[in-house]
Amino acid sequence: MHPRFTFNKTERLNNRKLIRKLFACNDAFFLYPFRVIFLEMDHASPLFSKRYPAQVLFTVSKKRFKLAVARNRLKRLMREGYRKNKYALYDSLNANGKFLLVGFVYTAKSEVPYHEMEKKIKAAILRLTQELDHRKETDSNHTKP
Repeated sequence: MHPRFTFNKTERLNNRKLIRKLFACNDAFFLYPFRVIFLEMDHASPLFSKRYPAQVLFTVSKKRFKLAVARNRLKRLMREGYRKNKYALYDSLNANGKFLLVGFVYTAKSEVPYHEMEKKIKAAILRLTQELDHRKETDSNHTKP
């Protein structure tokens, strides 16, 4: 049984050092209308807990969406789609004992309907879990003699 579908402040990525570290890494993939950037973190970080093993950042380009109203609406829709579907990612992270920083960068030039956005966020979460599982398999293969 999953807890309530909430999006707490502790799940938001707002530490400037961690944001710089996330955008400096090369682990990313493109899934229209998003560019998803992710970075695995070590267990020792005090920012994470078993309850919330991921911190997420949502961003929309000011260059493409001049009005703050439009940018805020897109970010709100992105957060809602993530909030409803994040537990697949959390289950995978808890099973692997990992912690994750994730950035969703909205790249489309126009607003995408919510149902399509939610479908793409689900697909992005699925791909993230697959990437992490694949890394776990390759790491375990490298450690065996």
